[in-house]
Amino acid sequence: PTPSPSPTKKLRSVTINVSGDLLWHNTLWASAKLDASEGAEEGMDFGPQLASLQPFVEDADLAICHSEVPFAPKGGPYQGYPMFAAPPMIASTLKQLGWDLCTTASNHTMDQGWEGLVRTVDDYEAAGIQVAGSYRTEAEAAKPVIYTTESGVKVGIVSQTYGLNGIPKAKGKDWSVDLIDADKAVADAKAAKEAGADIVAIHVHAGTEYQHNPDAQQREFAEAVTASPYVDFVFGQHAHVVQPIDKVNDKWVLYGSGNLIAQSGPSKPWTYDGYMATITLNEQPDGSFVAKQVEWAPTYITRHSRSNPARVYLIPDALAKGEGPAGELKKSASRTREIVAKKKPAGLVERTQ
Repeated sequence: PTPSPSPTKKLRSVTINVSGDLLWHNTLWASAKLDASEGAEEGMDFGPQLASLQPFVEDADLAICHSEVPFAPKGGPYQGYPMFAAPPMIASTLKQLGWDLCTTASNHTMDQGWEGLVRTVDDYEAAGIQVAGSYRTEAEAAKPVIYTTESGVKVGIVSQTYGLNGIPKAKGKDWSVDLIDADKAVADAKAAKEAGADIVAIHVHAGTEYQHNPDAQQREFAEAVTASPYVDFVFGQHAHVVQPIDKVNDKWVLYGSGNLIAQSGPSKPWTYDGYMATITLNEQPDGSFVAKQVEWAPTYITRHSRSNPARVYLIPDALAKGEGPAGELKKSASRTREIVAKKKPAGLVERTQ
């Protein structure tokens, strides 16, 4: 008899969405008060600021946000720059809008000390958002962070920061937040693969503030980690302005996606530009995943004023719907495009209307 053919394994694909810094300046909670309806928790509603991003975020199998600043206790006191302490109800807002996991290693991780670090992880966990980058116990720090998508693809996330603004880590808790170290990032990526991760992404909070070009530390880190077979792509923030998307060792490196939300003041107009990107990775017959395409879309933040709350717009979608200040959106998209797409790596696609 003819042998029956062996069933072919159905190859999976996964989409991972990344975006800029969530930098909660005090004007943003003033803005949340303008948006609040009666009965809103503490008279604030952060949902409308980010609501237009929801379809793009929800569309991904894994949506990753970058939590730049720690949360304050419920009820405050809330603080803006330089020692941030943001309202904790933001965590549940992010979950409602579709985010699944937040990276928390940043130069502000220790702004509210050890208690602030723990509280931030607690608040995200309570909201149903996974965290990578800061840890409450040594056991938690040693265990790879792996997110499992609905189709069963396991994605490992390693998150590091270049520094902590001179604030020391909690005494005896050197494991609580990872400082930039390519060797450790690769070792953690290897551990994640050994723990079952199909894909490992390295997140790094680094760069020179307000500089569009990746600095030597970013470039050297990307070169070192992408050389490892355990690392699939790299993404980052910190500069507060957009930086190019490129390929290093034939792997995607999204150096910096600007700010997703912030109110940095009129002297820094570029900090209102950002982008979101979705990396599509396709499973190969050998079980590995390869990213052929990155789709990116420019974002723009409007300024809060006494009567107008701040808004973030996904520019192509906003223009298609006739939302937001069209002229400003088009100018912002043009500025961002010039930087993000300048390396022209094969497979980089801009989302259009």
